[in-house]
Amino acid sequence: MRVKTIEDASAIPAAHEDADRHGGMTALPISAASLERAALAYLERYGASTDMLRRVLLRRVAGRCRLRGEDPADFAALVEAVVAKAGRAGLVDDTIFADAKVRTLRRRGGSARAIHAKLAAKGVDRETVQAALAAHEADRGEDDEAAAARAYARRRRLGPWRRAEERAEARMRDLAAMARAGFAPSLARRVIDGEGETGAAAPDRE
Repeated sequence: MRVKTIEDASAIPAAHEDADRHGGMTALPISAASLERAALAYLERYGASTDMLRRVLLRRVAGRCRLRGEDPADFAALVEAVVAKAGRAGLVDDTIFADAKVRTLRRRGGSARAIHAKLAAKGVDRETVQAALAAHEADRGEDDEAAAARAYARRRRLGPWRRAEERAEARMRDLAAMARAGFAPSLARRVIDGEGETGAAAPDRE
């Protein structure tokens, strides 16, 4: 059975209504039901923040309005209503989204500064990101920033993960790379001038 509303989020979402893509037909009217189906189709494929879902729906509305000669501003309240409904249904939750992103980005060697920037770009507020970072560090029971710095250097083969004969010549480049990744100078020096973990496998590259 095809899903018709956000309440039935476990069902398979209905196909997109982009009739305008087929044979030059006129785009169907924008409605709450069509936006809900678009939201479900998107969220079935991607993890998203509240603002990411909002942007997707606004782009959809803008495209339909261009074809129908309508004003996207007339549908802003409808988009907000669908986004709010998705939030109430638990389909978007910025806290859960931030927690998942922090785990992934820390594992790849993401600095706190870089993580804040990435999640801010996805519309997650600073307080939510900071709470996710603190929770992740508490769960791990170690200095998350230092662990991420080591993971980043290991993944990029910087400092102690370079060949011994290359380290001195590459030191300043490696420190610059750590700075660009958002790590504090003192931490970057400690990692680049330190010793790598013997036998440690490098994390997967992005």
